[in-house]
Amino acid sequence: MKKAREPLLHNAIGREVRAFRTRHGMKVSDLAMAANLSVGMLSKIENGGISPSLTTLQAISRGLAVPITWLVSRFESERTAVFVRSGSDAAPDFEPASHECKSLGHPDVNANGLRVEPCMITLTCETDVFPVSSHQGMVFLYILQGEIVFRHGAIPYRLTPGDSLFFDAATQHGADELAKLPVRCLSIVAHRQT
Repeated sequence: MKKAREPLLHNAIGREVRAFRTRHGMKVSDLAMAANLSVGMLSKIENGGISPSLTTLQAISRGLAVPITWLVSRFESERTAVFVRSGSDAAPDFEPASHECKSLGHPDVNANGLRVEPCMITLTCETDVFPVSSHQGMVFLYILQGEIVFRHGAIPYRLTPGDSLFFDAATQHGADELAKLPVRCLSIVAHRQT
């Protein structure tokens, strides 16, 4: 079984490296220089042709300025998100950097240790950042205004007013594109207090 999974790991790492490099506006040669690797080796890694060592992954993660765990996150078991299109009758079956984030309530911890943090997020210009992150808990995102392409794991969702996304926050997530500004959304994060 291990041998069957290895090519998937190579591919997953390669896709992540390419995605982060592209998101950072870097050429293959830029990242190769930043990571002190050859362009050929980096190309083979991005294409899933070779399995990079931990030292090489660490060099790439430093060159991209992202945690090394993000480069292997897609290989982990994917956790699903529940996407509800505006106007849908189906009720879901539930199993910040430089943007305005206004708290809508005092986050408190209940007797079971559950902490709920509601806030209103507003992005008004293309330079606003809705950072890529992963953390413990669940997130409910409801779009009030604008249009955003929001990625959860490997899946991008184009969200418009009235759409919602409910997901496990341990899977890497964040905005890929601010398609129509301004963007206003309600974000509710729930997690166990440790």
